[in-house]
Amino acid sequence: MKILLDTSVLLAAMIESHPVHPKAVPWLEKIRNRKYDGFIAGHSIAELYSALTTLPMRPPISPSAARQLIQCNILDIFEVVCLSSQHYAVVIEHLSDLDSVESVMIYDALTLLAALQVNIDRVVTLNQKALLRIYPDLADKIVSP
Repeated sequence: MKILLDTSVLLAAMIESHPVHPKAVPWLEKIRNRKYDGFIAGHSIAELYSALTTLPMRPPISPSAARQLIQCNILDIFEVVCLSSQHYAVVIEHLSDLDSVESVMIYDALTLLAALQVNIDRVVTLNQKALLRIYPDLADKIVSP
C-alpha cells in the first residue's frame, strides 16, 4: 500500500510531546518497517524543517538536530515526490477557482497533487477537513491517524 504522510503527521510522529504522537508514530513505523511504501511531497521537507526549528520547545530543536531528524526519519525511508512548475500552476488555478480557500492551503493542495502523481492509496493528515475542502473527490484516500 502506498501511503503519503503530510507534514502535520510527520511532525506529530517525530515529537514525543505532541498530543497526537501516539496516533501518528505507528504510521511512521509501518513505513520504516516496510509494511507500507512511504511517500512525502518534496515541499514538505522544507515545511517540516521550518516547523521543527521554530517549535516552542525547551530546549529548542537546533537546525543540525532538525536536519538529522529529517535525514533519519524521512529521507532515508520515504520516496520524495517533486512537482514541476506546471504542477504549481495547476494548483494555483485550482485554488483560485475555489475562491473561498485560504492562501495557506496551497501547501495542502500541493501535497494532494503530489499524492496523485504516484497514485497514492492513503494520504494521512491531521488536517483532513481542510484537504477534503480542496479535493473532495479524494475523500476515500484522505484519513486521519
